[in-house]
Amino acid sequence: MLAIGAVALGATMQRATGLGFALVAAPFLVVILGPFSGVTLANLLSAVINLIVLCVTARTLHRRVAVQMIAGVILALPLGVWVVRELPGRVLLVGIGLITAGSVAWVAVGQSMPFLRHRSGAMASGFASGFFNTTAGTGGPPLAVYAVSTDWEHRSFVPTVQLVGLVTNVLSLAAKGAPVLSWRLLLACGAAMLAGIGGGHYLQRLLPQTATRRCMLALALTGSVIAIVKGLAAW
Repeated sequence: MLAIGAVALGATMQRATGLGFALVAAPFLVVILGPFSGVTLANLLSAVINLIVLCVTARTLHRRVAVQMIAGVILALPLGVWVVRELPGRVLLVGIGLITAGSVAWVAVGQSMPFLRHRSGAMASGFASGFFNTTAGTGGPPLAVYAVSTDWEHRSFVPTVQLVGLVTNVLSLAAKGAPVLSWRLLLACGAAMLAGIGGGHYLQRLLPQTATRRCMLALALTGSVIAIVKGLAAW
């Protein structure tokens, strides 16, 4: 039941803020199913949520930014795979967690990152997201930092990052393969996702822009802290 509740809450956050499903749901799925099946199921469910939310919000998709970010993700994947093979996982988790936590904290106190406003900023954010997702499973924080630093309108941010996340999760599944799980669990997760997306749709209407950005940064910081804790625990 905890896993199903986490899936519903994660879906709510994903629809309302554009981020958060993996941060909320993945830890519970990993505890119940183990590291490989838990993370892979989180990738699968994330891809489904990305697609559903994208279909609902596609009218405000920022195509140019999406293409630039996806290009960055694709460029980062080979490097991320190579780094994972060469460096200890605990070092990667702690290092990436500290970098992203510092970036989120910098933006949270009102200091934007001006270089992200340049033409290459979207691709750089996509590259960081793809690299961090491959190495530590935390691809959301760089996208949140980009959104806040560029004053990106939330209505456009949500569908754009869904498309970026969809590509990232599909590539991850292609590399790892789909998990072998019971139909009962998959159906329960599917129902929880639909309920969460519905709740997030109404929550998004109630949240003002400033509150939404605070939620995004809080979720990004949570992902960074989780990466640090996981890395230290494995030391």
